[in-house]
Formats: sequence, structure tokens, C-alpha cells
Amino acid sequence: MELTWHGHSTWHVSMDDTDLLVDPFFDNPYTDTDPEELDPDHVLLTHGHADHIADCDRFRDAHFVGTPELTGYLTDEYGVDDTTGMNLGGTVELDDAFVTMVRADHSNGLDTGYGASGGMPAGYVVSDKRPTQESDPDSTTFYHAGDTSLMSEMRDVIGPFLEPDAVAVPCGDYFTMGPTQAAIAVDWLDVDHAFPMHYDTFPPIEIETDDFVREVKATGSDAEVHVLEGDESFTLE
Repeated sequence: MELTWHGHSTWHVSMDDTDLLVDPFFDNPYTDTDPEELDPDHVLLTHGHADHIADCDRFRDAHFVGTPELTGYLTDEYGVDDTTGMNLGGTVELDDAFVTMVRADHSNGLDTGYGASGGMPAGYVVSDKRPTQESDPDSTTFYHAGDTSLMSEMRDVIGPFLEPDAVAVPCGDYFTMGPTQAAIAVDWLDVDHAFPMHYDTFPPIEIETDDFVREVKATGSDAEVHVLEGDESFTLE
């Protein structure tokens, strides 16, 4: 599984012949990628804030996944036709990937002028094997936490039952977790690899990533923290 961070919360996940793009937003200081260069099979949306869906119209030929409220909005406002509206706890098979929508603690208003809701905000657990109660040491699993605060679901459900090997956690503070709570999330999830995201895009979420690295170490977690450069990839095996 190859993971590429395009800044903010935008990730490109490639596994076998399947390409997933999460939260397309390329107007951020960490990417030089032209969205036209990408051709994802599926686009996963965690919630409807502009800094997560702004470039959806660049991928109208892809299949979009999100809450029913959000996918309906995309059809009406972005001309997106191929969608799957799902909800928390559900798992969908997307070619070579199994994608489980999990809870995120955040807001989810849509920029309609009427304060419309995009449904529940979410994160996604992406795996090459369907999740079951039987632990599978051969599976490879990546958790995109979306925009979220620290929540016990990470410790009680996502970590022990969905067993991610790696997690991308928001750590810019102000709108999401900051470095300290994000580090606790990494520890609770018991992952091998952790990636900070959702930082430095705007002045309120500017941080020192060294703080996140230090806080993860302070929890006693064995996770290796990878502070990626924009458009940098990591191979998860």
C-alpha cells in the first residue's frame, strides 16, 4: 500500500490496481501537484467543509463515497453522478480495497448559505482485507482519522477491532486535536506508523511538528512518526 500526502488532509492511497483519493484540497502550501495529473478510481470524503471537498469537481469521472447528505450535495452542486452514500460503521468493497467509515468528532456544515448539514463527520479505515473479529497479521490497514478530537472510540473500537497499522491524525489544534491529544490517539490505536496532517495550512493551525514527535514518544508508544514532505510517499507493508 502506497500512501502519498498532498498536504492538509489530502491523501492518495494506492493498493494493487486501485487508487483512492481522500479529501481533495490542493490549495495548500504543501503540494505542487496539479489535480489534473491524478486519476483516482474512488474519492473518499470525510466531511463537507471547503478545505476537504474544494477540488471535487476535478474528479467528476471518479466514484465518490461519503454520507448520503454529502454525496447528495456533490450531485447537486458539483455535478458528480457516481456516488455511494454510506454511514458510520459500514464497510464497502472498492475494487481491491475494503473501506470502513468510522466516527469522527467534528462539525459538518455545508457552504450553502443555509447552514445545511453534511451528516455525521467521519474517518476511514482502508484495508486490503475485509475486517472481521479474527485478527489477520497479513492484512495492511491505513486509518485516515478525518477532522476529529480525541475520542475513546479510537481506544475501544478502531484500534482493537479494525487494527490499523498506520494512522494519519490531524494535529494542527484549534479546529481539531493538537499535538498532545493526537499523540494520545496514536498510543491508543497501537499503530506502527503515524503521520501528522491538517496543520500549517492556515495561521490558526500552524504548529511545530517536533512537538507531535515528542508527545508521541512521551506516551510510551512504539509508533514511528513520519513527518512527510508535501507530495511525499510512504510504502506501508
